[in-house]
Amino acid sequence: MSAPGARVIEQVVDTARYPLADPAGAGWRAAVSLARAELRQDGCSVLPDFVRPELRETLRAECAAVAPLAHYDVELVNAYNIPLDADLPEEHPGRLIMERGNAFVARDRIPAEAIIHRLYTSELFQRFVAECFELDALHEFADPLAGLCLNVVSPEKGHPWHFDTNEFTVSMLTQQSRTGGVFEYCPNIRSAGSENLADVRAVLTGEGERLVNRLSLRPGDLQLFKGRYSLHRVTPVHGDTARHSAIFAYSERPGVIGSLERTRQLFGRVLPEHLAAAGAVRGDELLD
Repeated sequence: MSAPGARVIEQVVDTARYPLADPAGAGWRAAVSLARAELRQDGCSVLPDFVRPELRETLRAECAAVAPLAHYDVELVNAYNIPLDADLPEEHPGRLIMERGNAFVARDRIPAEAIIHRLYTSELFQRFVAECFELDALHEFADPLAGLCLNVVSPEKGHPWHFDTNEFTVSMLTQQSRTGGVFEYCPNIRSAGSENLADVRAVLTGEGERLVNRLSLRPGDLQLFKGRYSLHRVTPVHGDTARHSAIFAYSERPGVIGSLERTRQLFGRVLPEHLAAAGAVRGDELLD
């Protein structure tokens, strides 16, 4: 691995805990093996204290600086982020409506020198993530807005139950709320071949507690997650501090771009790339 290829890892990652600058080393293999085991078990793996301790305040400050650029729009949504008037059967969970109060800072408003941007575009970091997900390679989300974004959950707001458009999501908490803001998820509640509507509806109606896992995340923790198949949410935030988390969106397939409807929901705007991709066929037949 060339020096430039390892530089971001050496500068940003706590390599004493995660020696990832050397892909052939035992530390790399150990981190990958643990992540794979956890992902196989329930679709989620957390690497605590991934970022160097001395950089965590910089990480927080950089993200807090762009948080005011987030698109704020409290609105009604369903778990699939499809139109609320979609033609669905009466008992379909897509007919259950929730309030979404979180906001997103789009990739085109995050400085290239920010820690989260440097990690997201690092080829060595991408290689590590791909190996954790047991992929030959992965691709940055081609979406110019959603590939990398900052999720901002302000006090008394939350991010309701939903599925991700891309198969694999990598995220990092950058600022913790005083209370609330808990990440909850339902491991592999659906698959590429089955929506499993009964269990999804049970969770949305509060009758599926047995299906829900909860994570206690701290700033600088790296989370690997199969969000297309695991229903998940962030519970309402309380206190006077917003919850911030960076979302690094990667896909097994190149060229993935979010739908027009979802892009407008999250960012309040669409770009020519979204218009050009409208109606593109997904890699599976799941609702978005």
